Amino acid sequence: MPRRRTSGPPIMADVARLAGVSHQTVSRVLNEHPNVRAETRDRVLAAIEELAYRRNYSARALVTSRTQTLGVVAFDTTLFGPASTLYGIEQAAREAGYFVSIVSLKAITHETVREALDYLAAQSVDGYIVLAPQQAAIEAILDLPQGSPVVAVEGPNAGDVPIVAVDQAGGAALATRYLLDLGHRTVWHIGGPADWLEADARVRGWEAALTAAGAAVPPPIRGDWSPRSGYQAGAELAAIARAEPGRITAIFVGNDQMALGALRALREADIRVPEDVSVVGFDDIPEAEFFPPPLTTVTQDFTEVGRRSMRMLLGQIDAARPDQSPDALRDIVPARLVIRSSTARFL
Repeated sequence: MPRRRTSGPPIMADVARLAGVSHQTVSRVLNEHPNVRAETRDRVLAAIEELAYRRNYSARALVTSRTQTLGVVAFDTTLFGPASTLYGIEQAAREAGYFVSIVSLKAITHETVREALDYLAAQSVDGYIVLAPQQAAIEAILDLPQGSPVVAVEGPNAGDVPIVAVDQAGGAALATRYLLDLGHRTVWHIGGPADWLEADARVRGWEAALTAAGAAVPPPIRGDWSPRSGYQAGAELAAIARAEPGRITAIFVGNDQMALGALRALREADIRVPEDVSVVGFDDIPEAEFFPPPLTTVTQDFTEVGRRSMRMLLGQIDAARPDQSPDALRDIVPARLVIRSSTARFL
């Protein structure tokens, strides 16, 4: 069947003409309306494919007052966790038929997050997802107009701001209990930056597990998520381990990149992993199973975080009066321990 339109992008009327139906029928097919015969639907879809028709979302926005675009504020997407979370959100948005407009920030302050939200608002986005690793992001979210659809990812409890988060404290406790169950008397910790909410949650989970077991709680050493900071912290712990044999036998590290640095520092100090010291990381980056030795670590389901964030946000967009109950405002994704050969029973 020849194309009827020879110049310019095809419009809905071209699809209708080629399929031999009304433009209302084309619209019903595009919107997946159930009351369309299978034969008619197939004919319309064939016409769409032949004409390479693409929906005019600008025109649709004039009718529906929706742009089918979501605004996402992200920070430090060079790190595995934020980058993987952002990817999960993008995938979930695409599956739901939404475009994503992303603002990546170099630093999180109340002002930078507020500017990002204002920038997205100027694009008339239908809702916001904010990766909120620091308190300043939550404070900026609270400045949004009442009723704005918004979800914070990895944020703290903050009034009526809906949150989707991995159970960071639970994952840290899981790792710590595992090491204690292997017979280690206590577990040392290399933590992330003090101003990151995830790092703070992991410290709290580690402390809680040690306290519940009646184990000593050593002072945590803080890094900045980088392998270099993990190496420096690992060297500090290695010096203690060499000076006082048997004092340090297990280390829980706040992320896998820092664990990589710590493993090198221990190796350079002739401290064997796991024979002398067991090491557990957090994140389960793709390289973790190839570390020397393969790293026992806590894995996070970033795809599920993206899916639940989208579900929560679309629930707000589609509901005249969104559910504001505590259960509806906080959705926690469980973490899981992946056991490899960087840990061993302490004898």
